[in-house]
Amino acid sequence: MNRVTLISSKSPPPVPPPQDLYSKRKQIYPKLAHGKFRTVKWAAMAVLLGIYYLVPWLRWDRGEGVPDQAVLADFGGERFFFFGIEIWPQEAYYLAGLMIVAALGLFLVTSLFGRVWCGYACPQTVWTDLYIWVERAFEGDRAKRMRLDNAPMSFNKLWRKVGKHIVWLIIAFLTGGAFILYFHDSHMILQTFFIGEAPLSAYWFAGILTFTTYALAGTMREQVCTYLCPWPRIQGALTDEDALNVTYRYDRGEPRGPHRKGESWEGRGDCIDCKQCVQVCPMGIDIRDGPQLECIHCALCIDACDQMMKTVGRPTGLIAYDTDTAVAQRACGQTPKYRLIRARTVLYALLIGMISALIAFGLFNRGTFEVNVLKDRSPPFVRLSNGDIRNGYALKLVNKAGEAREMTLTANGIEGLEIEVVGLEAEPGEDLVLPVASNGVDRYRMLVTVPEGAADGRRYFQLVLTDTETGEVHTNRTSFMAAGD
Repeated sequence: MNRVTLISSKSPPPVPPPQDLYSKRKQIYPKLAHGKFRTVKWAAMAVLLGIYYLVPWLRWDRGEGVPDQAVLADFGGERFFFFGIEIWPQEAYYLAGLMIVAALGLFLVTSLFGRVWCGYACPQTVWTDLYIWVERAFEGDRAKRMRLDNAPMSFNKLWRKVGKHIVWLIIAFLTGGAFILYFHDSHMILQTFFIGEAPLSAYWFAGILTFTTYALAGTMREQVCTYLCPWPRIQGALTDEDALNVTYRYDRGEPRGPHRKGESWEGRGDCIDCKQCVQVCPMGIDIRDGPQLECIHCALCIDACDQMMKTVGRPTGLIAYDTDTAVAQRACGQTPKYRLIRARTVLYALLIGMISALIAFGLFNRGTFEVNVLKDRSPPFVRLSNGDIRNGYALKLVNKAGEAREMTLTANGIEGLEIEVVGLEAEPGEDLVLPVASNGVDRYRMLVTVPEGAADGRRYFQLVLTDTETGEVHTNRTSFMAAGD
């Protein structure tokens, strides 16, 4: 279907000339906004920080010998724990699937609502909001901070600056400390960290996260979003003219200009050029200049503009979540149409549903026991003094259950085949019984011998392990190498 180009006498504002790429960073002093979107951001910050700091302390009883931390990436024990779910190293595809679902979810949200992730849930945004809140507590709002920075050094200025940075460092340290709790038992780390007995990795990563949190949220802020983060570039390919973005409705706001009380609104737009939208922006941009790489869609400019529109007696919504198509349609005198259900949003939703269903099916139907056999490559086989052929194998038994097991080991597929497990003895005619610990991996060295002439070249046989108590059977097909071919 051909796309119709809408032409209106009310054109969007001109794009400003590009800035000097090597100019010195200008300090941004965002003003505190008041309104529904600021309230949503406060709530999002509280919930996300609460999850980050409190989740490592949640307990989950998994039985003896298994960590009871609800969420834990236990690299030492080679497992990931998420409440009732345990992910083993050989099940890393579940983690890959979750990452794909998360990425597709981000794509879907972006195609619907623009960079809402950046404005409300991105860690850089959340911690920067927290740091700005601390900054306001010590130095005041925008005007007071600007006066303080321009004032000569004094005791008042010194204690406010030092106090702010001390609190910033405390928050940064708590951030780094909380991060390591996701990889080590939180109770153990709390007891050993401050006496120098915690693992070296705990100190290393706590230091890295302390430094990066302080630097990125305290001093770099908007530079991270503009220069370091790749997401502003990626999201350009995920949004289109039908995505709901924070938008200045130029069809209503232009031509802009100051307005005095009692003056007529005829022949002009609703924008009074008060620049309140610029003053509250944490990125220091002017939303009226159109779509910009720096905009994180935090919507604080909407709150500031709505408040000013109420003051001058004009309808709110001069800046709002809107689509480029709707703005152009209104500018042409047409009724705007919104298309949230589009090909890309449907595709993302279907992919999320399909992959999530596969992950759920795998988790609910996976077994609690696995058999892995790895054949020796060098030498591929050994000829014994009586002419028999012997191959060596590494046998790995993974028991995901909370109870220990005993597994009977047998084999079939090659006539005369005999199995020997190093360290285990069995009487002639008796089956080998392998003990398997609970919630762990047991490794055995296995030797398989075949009479001379029973196998030439590569042959295959099947190992059979049977639970002595439940009768549950697990098999693994592997190869046997002999002289020939």
